Amino acid sequence: MDSISYKTVYANKATIQKNWYVVDASDKVLGRLSTQIAAALIGKNKTDYTPNSDNGDCVIVINAGKVKLSGSKLATKEYITYSGFPGGQKRITAGDLVNKKPIKLIEEAVKGMLPKNKLGSRMYTNLFVYEGDTHPHEAQQPKPLKIKL
Repeated sequence: MDSISYKTVYANKATIQKNWYVVDASDKVLGRLSTQIAAALIGKNKTDYTPNSDNGDCVIVINAGKVKLSGSKLATKEYITYSGFPGGQKRITAGDLVNKKPIKLIEEAVKGMLPKNKLGSRMYTNLFVYEGDTHPHEAQQPKPLKIKL
């Protein structure tokens, strides 16, 4: 066999094909759901995975308000933001965040699992989270994403 005939094929903008997936988050554990959504956004479930390109899929998450947290995380897990000014630190528990902004809970979990660079920011734009069970992306004909729990 000639070693020159075997070439590694890298994914680029011309060869990438993005698929659309829909995920129902009702009664799913947040962490386990988020890891599989992040893997689909990164593109790790594809055979032509390339770490330096955005070859992940687009993911639509519905029923974000019905997601579950294991253990006592609703009362103990805190999300902390800081404005940069003295006294500008704010804390909110996961239970309060589910009541106020349930979309933010899933977005923060998935965003923390993506790369912390420009490529990760581009991958994050392929995530669409909705509180109810309807979404405006019917024209893309999304397929259900199989969540292994």
